[in-house]
Order: sequence, then structure tokens, then C-alpha cells
Amino acid sequence: MDRLTAVRVFVEVADRGSLTLAAEHLDMSAAMVSRYLAAAEDWFDARLLHRTTRKLSLTDAGLAALPACRQMLELAEEARFIAAERSREPAGVLRVTTTASFADAQLTPVLIDFQRQYPQVEIMLSVGDKPTDLVADRVDLAVRITNTLDPAMIARPLARCRSMLCASPDYLQRHSLPRTADDLRQHCCIAHAFGIGKQYRLSRNGATLTVPVNWSFHTNETAVLRRAVLSGAGIGMLPTYYLDDGLGAGRLVHLLPDYEPEVLGIHAIYLSRQHQPLALRLLVDFLAARFGGELAPWDLALNEKLVSAVAG
Repeated sequence: MDRLTAVRVFVEVADRGSLTLAAEHLDMSAAMVSRYLAAAEDWFDARLLHRTTRKLSLTDAGLAALPACRQMLELAEEARFIAAERSREPAGVLRVTTTASFADAQLTPVLIDFQRQYPQVEIMLSVGDKPTDLVADRVDLAVRITNTLDPAMIARPLARCRSMLCASPDYLQRHSLPRTADDLRQHCCIAHAFGIGKQYRLSRNGATLTVPVNWSFHTNETAVLRRAVLSGAGIGMLPTYYLDDGLGAGRLVHLLPDYEPEVLGIHAIYLSRQHQPLALRLLVDFLAARFGGELAPWDLALNEKLVSAVAG
């Protein structure tokens, strides 16, 4: 007999405590339910239920087998769902959210490339530096840059987000060039409003140090922070994914290269692995392929430009 059906019958009888009620729910005869239960017990080589004229209860073997049987049914349903999805063209609306700077510098062109491959998928991209409530805002996918993950969400690593301390040549002409991390105390610094307070955390030769600094300008948006640095307002810590046209063109200067700011993870965040829409599953795979590697693609490109600038 079909073992999966036998397992389903066993779970249904265990949940309802009655062969008759299980038979009604499964649209089977009571005799057929009894045959499937016998087949399940033959397969497990153990008695699963105590059955009397008045009472039905699980044996020790039945109690032990029940969680695995539930999981088996869930996996079978998931496999059926995936197989059905794979046979269809991905379509529908995907709601995606990320920070404005990452959307502008990296994510938007990748989403456009994804749509060229899957033209039936409509993408709604919202941006903002504050974390979005995926449930309340009906978001399918959040691309977040953080080392603090919500354990209730599924997170798939996409890349590592490195940062650099930078200033404009104009600012450095008006102020001394910092030679050590402690020199930062004497400079005007630009802060992200959701940062770590009036300090920078840096690492050098495996050791981490905290440097108190003076904030002269605050903003809650990385794009504004970058514009302030380019405008000569002071020193700012900027993600490397947003530095390509600044450092490569000489509009920004990388400061204290021996000191590395904290590296953050870039993650694809979604609610569940179960019954995932095909378009969402394909998009997460697409992002992982485009952004993955020992170094993110923007870091590889930035390194090549910096090497070329030094050689030139």
C-alpha cells in the first residue's frame, strides 16, 4: 500500500482520536483506514495504537513516531509544491526593501537584470534606512546590512559590507592629515544617525579599538553622508559599495588604510522557506550569485581602480 497515505492516516487518527472521525475527514471507509493503519505498523515494525471498543491511544512507539510522521508529510507537501512551481514560469509581484544607498549603487541594476531574465515578475522596491516589518508591510524580501539578525526570520548571506574612512581633498587641504586613529579626535566627523554613538570602532592587526570623535554633521541617510564628505564637511565612514566613483576619480581620499572599520553582513531576509513563491526563490539565488564571493564585486572593481591609480 502507499506508505505516504498510510502515514497520513496514522497522523489523522492520532489527531482525532477516532478511526471513524479520521475516515470521515479523509473520505475513506473505516475498513480502509484500518488497512492503512495496519500497513503503517508493518512498515514501522511496531504497534502504533492501542485500540479497544471504547478507547484509542498511542503506544510508546506511536508517540515516538508521530513527530517524524508529521515532518514526513510536511516535506512531501513542500516537494510537491516545489515541483509544481518549477513547471511554471515565475510571475507575480515581489515587494523588496533595502537602504537607499545600496539600492542606488548596487541592487537596482541587479533587479533590472533579473527582470530581463524573468519578464513576468513585477518588482516593487522601497527604500529606507530603518528596518521594515516584513509582515505588516507585506514585504517579500529585505536586503539588510547588519550583524544583528532577527532569529524569527530566515537570513541568507549575500556578501560582506566593508567600509572606509574618507575625506575630500578640499577638507584635507584645510586640516591636517590623520596619521593614527587617535588623530581623529582633532577632526570634524560626519555621523550616521543610527550609528554607534560618538565613536569609531576600528581594528588593526587583529586588535579592536574604540576612538572617541567629535560629530559635526548628522544624517540618517548614507547617501547624504557621502554627499557631505564629498562637499568637504569632514571625515566620514562610508561603505565601499558606494565609493567607486569617488575614490577612483580622486574626489575622495582613503584615510588610515591600516585601520579597518567593522565589517557587516549583507543578507537576504524573508519570512519562511516553506511554500516560497518561485519568483522569490529565484531572486534570492540570483542575488547570491551576483553578490557572492570572497570579495564582493564592488570591492574587486574598487581594488582594481585603486591599483590602476597608484600605477598611473
